[in-house]
Amino acid sequence: MDDTTILDSADYGGTTKEIRLTNQSLGYLKETAKWSTFLAIIGFISIGFMILGGIGIAAFMSYNSFPGMEAIGGMAGLGVLYIVLGAIYIYPTFKLFQFASKCKKAVAQSSTNLMTEALGDLKSCFKFIGILMVILLAVYVLLIAFGGLAASFA
Repeated sequence: MDDTTILDSADYGGTTKEIRLTNQSLGYLKETAKWSTFLAIIGFISIGFMILGGIGIAAFMSYNSFPGMEAIGGMAGLGVLYIVLGAIYIYPTFKLFQFASKCKKAVAQSSTNLMTEALGDLKSCFKFIGILMVILLAVYVLLIAFGGLAASFA
């Protein structure tokens, strides 16, 4: 018997293409799906803590005044920032969880359609994180530029 699995054939623009996965490849996908599930669950728990922490900071620490915190609205602003960051991370974590679920099913059922959906979810997860990274790097560049500009006037 052959060492490869043919996922069901699909029609792509008039041509039929197959993907052949070895038993080792399928094992890697199953293991990747397990770790993705684990990371997604940890991500959801972390998001919950971020949001709860943000609510706690905003509600219970807002009466404290710390030097330098006025720029972001004091402790209440910091709490809102935590809530917003937690909300932002819901989407990629959810997409990672969807990838894991669909990948497990695709391997179990040898389904190209499910594997395609799973890989689409993984792509969406990484694309979102990549866009966030570009935004973060741009913010860092702006902060460094404005910090250098401010230092030159001081």
